[in-house]
Amino acid sequence: MLRIAVPNKGSLSDTAAQMLYEAGYTGRRDSRELIVADPRNGVEFFYLRPRDIATYVGSGALDVGITGRDLLLDSGSEAGEIASLGFGDSTFRFAGPPGAFDTLADLEGVRVATSYPGLVGDFLARHGVTAKLVKLDGAVESAVRLGVADAVADVVSTGSTLRKAGLDIFGPVILESEAVLIGSGVERPGTQTLVRRLQGVLVARQYVLVDYDVPVTHLEAATAVAPGFESPTVSPLHDPEWVAVRVMIPRVDVNHVMDELYELGARAILVSAIHAARL
Repeated sequence: MLRIAVPNKGSLSDTAAQMLYEAGYTGRRDSRELIVADPRNGVEFFYLRPRDIATYVGSGALDVGITGRDLLLDSGSEAGEIASLGFGDSTFRFAGPPGAFDTLADLEGVRVATSYPGLVGDFLARHGVTAKLVKLDGAVESAVRLGVADAVADVVSTGSTLRKAGLDIFGPVILESEAVLIGSGVERPGTQTLVRRLQGVLVARQYVLVDYDVPVTHLEAATAVAPGFESPTVSPLHDPEWVAVRVMIPRVDVNHVMDELYELGARAILVSAIHAARL
């Protein structure tokens, strides 16, 4: 069976489990379970610490896994990224006391606290900067105030946490991270099925189906508004002057598209969710 590593806790855990469920796999029902077999789908799930997943997959002990791009790069593992999964977005930046640092070069020779020494060390090395990395497991924003570091490298969302700690963001973005599917580099039966299913979940989450009726004279203008993923489905109606159209559009655009279609003369505009897809 295909051996899949899944985060057992943390910010990626629940969303990863839900995505696999939507993809048709049977996961664990008890949070204490560490290994769950799904013989119907030919897979076996291993629930592991998110930080360990890249190591297990890179060593070949497991075939594929779901983890963060940040954790993959920080691990130094031989595992490789197969596909991005559209959740768990995070941005890594440098921060320090106001006015203390302006550019990346200002970090030369100083202490930088981070929970990701591999990731940050590689980034600094690529830019020719040598700094002393102070590894912490969490709450790195307190490192400067407590005197164990001069600057920090951490995940930034709005920046409010760093500002509350009296730190300003500076320098380039270290990494734009998200949840990714990673592999050992050895193609195993079931891997491509897993990838297609997960991509199908992403499509189902990002797109909707729109059905509407429109006069034939306005069909070309209507399909220009919503051309669809490949091409609209157009069907005749009992009234020869009208046609029915079905199209797949991005979910974020749905209300704007409905407004434009209505202005063009379309009626009976209906929107349906997509529960699964293969494109």
